[in-house]
Amino acid sequence: MPQPLRILLVDDETVRAAMVEEALGREGHEVICRLQGPSSLNDMVARHAPDVVIIDMESPDRDTLDSMALLNRENPRPVVFFADQHEPDTMQAALAAGVSAYVVDGLVPGRVKAILEVAIARFDAFQSLRQELDRARGQLADRKRIERAKGLLMKHQDCDEPQAYRMLRKLAMDRGQRIGEVAANVIDILEGLEKGQ
Repeated sequence: MPQPLRILLVDDETVRAAMVEEALGREGHEVICRLQGPSSLNDMVARHAPDVVIIDMESPDRDTLDSMALLNRENPRPVVFFADQHEPDTMQAALAAGVSAYVVDGLVPGRVKAILEVAIARFDAFQSLRQELDRARGQLADRKRIERAKGLLMKHQDCDEPQAYRMLRKLAMDRGQRIGEVAANVIDILEGLEKGQ
């Protein structure tokens, strides 16, 4: 990694947390916030904006999984979970909650760099897929709105489909808006007229 990482550390054992912080410091990273438990995880990530979140505990409980899921929704970050025990169901639940790397047998100082690199790469790949999916959903929603608006224009303006599309496109160009936005406005107006009849 070319630059040091700013890390938020969650560890319920003070002595172990100090050892983890020391190991990270030797790798050139800085622990900017240390929490005893996950209850305020999302708020602390929002406040401190760490590059990575490391959670080091025996095994994630329901509260920890809920906190990680909230974080993944509201302030996504690469999350590395170091667990003392291997429980396949718990590991699957942690990955579903947004954990980028789940490492059993605790934190081993010599492996920190590689684990963080993998977690960040996996997180970046997942975020890229999520953005692509959001774009695809937005495009699909726009297409549905455009089709609905064309249908309403054809009905109210007594025109064919190409003419209805040209009307939408001209409105979009005249207003400097996306055609999907114009379609939504046309739907609101024409459906409003229909309800008022």
